[in-house]
Amino acid sequence: MTVLFGLDRLLADPSLRAPLAGRRVSLVAHPASLTSGLVHSLDALAACGDVNLTSAFGPQHGLKGDKQDNMVETEDEFDPALGIPVFSLYGQVRRPTPAMMDTADVFLFDLQDLGCRIYTFVTTLLYLLEAASGTGKSVWVLDRPNPAGRPIEGLTLLPGQESFVGAGPMPMRHGLTLGEMGRWFVDHYKLDVDYRVITMEGWQPDAPARGGLAGYGWPEERLWINPSPNAASLNMARAYAGTVMLEGTNLSEGRGTTRPLEVLFGAPDVDAKAVLAEMQSFAPQWITGCALRECWFTPTFHKHVGQLCSALMIHAEGGFYDHNAFRPWRLQALAFKAIRRLYPDYPLWRDFPYEYELTRLAIDVINGGPALREWVDDAGSCAADLDAITTPDEARWAEEIRPYLLY
Repeated sequence: MTVLFGLDRLLADPSLRAPLAGRRVSLVAHPASLTSGLVHSLDALAACGDVNLTSAFGPQHGLKGDKQDNMVETEDEFDPALGIPVFSLYGQVRRPTPAMMDTADVFLFDLQDLGCRIYTFVTTLLYLLEAASGTGKSVWVLDRPNPAGRPIEGLTLLPGQESFVGAGPMPMRHGLTLGEMGRWFVDHYKLDVDYRVITMEGWQPDAPARGGLAGYGWPEERLWINPSPNAASLNMARAYAGTVMLEGTNLSEGRGTTRPLEVLFGAPDVDAKAVLAEMQSFAPQWITGCALRECWFTPTFHKHVGQLCSALMIHAEGGFYDHNAFRPWRLQALAFKAIRRLYPDYPLWRDFPYEYELTRLAIDVINGGPALREWVDDAGSCAADLDAITTPDEARWAEEIRPYLLY
């Protein structure tokens, strides 16, 4: 079955666009905001005679997706071809200002997500909904798949730990599309906003792949287009809920290589083969649903630039992938634990400003609290201890989101 994303349905069905008549329309988009024919949503909507585009917004990494790293900002600009302003939501501000909101009546949100709390497009959606609340403005999500599918994993973000990579009390791997997430945001934060979702047609998040290709969240007939510079593959999207934690460490996540965020770690002073053996000894039940392969790389920029790094590559793809068994957050936690056990004094946790949080350790910002770090650093902790605090959070979230599922 061919899957139609929200954008494709909006473009194909004039009745879906009818409520836009006589209203000013803005678009939130990035490089993966494409039709099935690879036309960017900005161009496709501009070509609709019944859509009056008056502004556009770009999230982190920019509308063009050209900004490589975290905390690299994008400036506002003007699109000369369309004659509209393009505002940055990762520059001088991360929340839309009243002046920005005054440029439109309806805001179409068309971002491809990765199904992970820390991926900042989730927070950008919340900030837009909050900016629209009580103003009479409308927010429509043109829904796209969650490429990681429905599985839920990780600790719930604790009260007071909110940040630009922590929009609310949800686990790391949340199992929702952005359209569904918006429904939860509206209810959870009691927002007064005209919110609607242009749903997908034919998306089956639990449908297996055919011929060993995509499936399980991502329809195989659709090309994977980077939604951000380092989200280069479906394999990365599946692994990201674990590998993103490397951003809070002194281990390389593979930036400066062709396969960023698809490795469990890379470092010049860590023996990957020994770490894998320790992982297999400590919690073999967490090394499931994928293949791990020892590899080497020399980053051309970022951590350990110019140094040969020993690494473990994740393959959550092809015949190695088991959708229901793969748990990337636990897998990454296990890699940290193995390194800590082999190298007790290793400077694992990176102390630097992370997504504008200046006082907390980055690993705690990423996890929405200190529990993961404390488990790794506790010489006496075992795998069951982490499961004991995580499994109840995952079960609570699964029950909480049930009313908001659209597929």
